[in-house]
Amino acid sequence: MLDVRVPIGWLFIVYGALLVAWALYKPVLTNLSVGHDIDLNLVWGSLMGVFGLMMKLLSLRDARKTSEQAVVTDIDNKDKLH
Repeated sequence: MLDVRVPIGWLFIVYGALLVAWALYKPVLTNLSVGHDIDLNLVWGSLMGVFGLMMKLLSLRDARKTSEQAVVTDIDNKDKLH
């Protein structure tokens, strides 16, 4: 079964990478700086990328935990049969 964190993670990773790439490629055209010349596309792209990576890592951790529990359950079932 597909964990919903996988597509959400990929979505935010891709959107974050696009925003960061745009901020680095065209910083003059966006003109979305606040305060001390901090580009908002760069900030939000980085935050979106970090959030996407968190979602992916959480889904991988849960998948590993689920597979370990399945192995333990299989071993327990085999012991009960004998």
